[in-house]
Amino acid sequence: MGTDGVKQPVLELKHLSVCYGVVEAVHEVDLVVQPGEIVTVIGPNGAGKSTLLCAAMGLLPSRGEIWVEGKHIRRPTVHALVECGAGLVPERRELFGEMSVEDNLLLGGFSRWWGGTRDQIACREEVYAIFPRLQERRTQRASTLSGGERQMLAVGRALMAKPKLLMLDEPSLGLAPNIVREVLQVVVRLRAHGVSILLVEQNARAALAVADRAYVLEMGKVVLTGKSSDLASDPRIIETYLGIGARKTAV
Repeated sequence: MGTDGVKQPVLELKHLSVCYGVVEAVHEVDLVVQPGEIVTVIGPNGAGKSTLLCAAMGLLPSRGEIWVEGKHIRRPTVHALVECGAGLVPERRELFGEMSVEDNLLLGGFSRWWGGTRDQIACREEVYAIFPRLQERRTQRASTLSGGERQMLAVGRALMAKPKLLMLDEPSLGLAPNIVREVLQVVVRLRAHGVSILLVEQNARAALAVADRAYVLEMGKVVLTGKSSDLASDPRIIETYLGIGARKTAV
């Protein structure tokens, strides 16, 4: 919170750029996530969405500025971002397949344990309250879970670190439509637990349905931003990302 009592953005990216050699994959992106917001970044394949998210989490070197709750992260590394309360659920989920659901969750709380906070059991119970199915599967190996359950486990593991900001990279990837709806409804519920969300998603329809605001990324640049409800009825977005059926619904 700022000195004037106004809450600072949970995340603010200022002129963020990412290069792979001489190729600029992300070009001077400005992006803000306010407390309690779900913000989505949509765009076509190759637009730079995942690259932007990885840079914001300190996984890729970048130019520009990253601010978390009013603090300038001068050397953005994963460790620095985690310490400031950011968490990432990567596209590939990266679970430990031969370990149980419960052990995967406990590993997610390791950074807090290492820092001297011994609340992993209480955190695990909070995760089970959000994902009852994980409690039912707690002794199963992660590799035996369904796609939707693996996604829930990946989110639950990230929540074990008690993040203020959770970044989700393509959570709907490879999931059936009914499971996509279930996973994204969980994203909405996370807000009630005090977690702000930055959601990178190729499924524009699903993302706009749950997000408060959206950024449209094309060729590494933000080409459009606004309230998700406004963008969902914008002819440009309907034509490019939502398809003919959405156009008929919007009319």
